[in-house]
Amino acid sequence: MAHGDITHIDIPVSDLAKGAEFYSGLFGWQIAEVEGFADYPMWAAPNGISGGGLAPRSDGFTEPRSYVEVDSIDDVIAKAEASGGSVAMPKENITAKSWWAVIVDPDGNHIGLFEGTTSE
Repeated sequence: MAHGDITHIDIPVSDLAKGAEFYSGLFGWQIAEVEGFADYPMWAAPNGISGGGLAPRSDGFTEPRSYVEVDSIDDVIAKAEASGGSVAMPKENITAKSWWAVIVDPDGNHIGLFEGTTSE
C-alpha cells in the first residue's frame, strides 16, 4: 500500500452489536471482535482491502474518521502544526510495530494517522 492512502475507517456507534448488524447487512462486511481490542469489533470489506472498526460513540468521537497511512506520524504532525493544524490525540502505540494519532485541520476536521504494519 502506498503511503498517503486511506487505510482504515472508524465508525462511532451507540450500540456495538446493532452497529455491527447494520453494517454487515448493508454492505456485506465481515465484522468480528479482535483479540486484544475489547469493545472494538473490526470490519473487512468484501474486496479484502479496506477495513476499519466500530468504536463506542463519545463526546470527542461523533463522526466517522478516516486514517491515512504515513511514513512518519511525527513528521506529519510537525507539518500539520506548521500549516495551521493541531493535534487532537498524540502518537500512541497500537502494537509493537504500529502507531496512530489524530490531527485537526484548520477547518476542524479530525484526520487519523497510521504508521507501521498490521502484521506481526
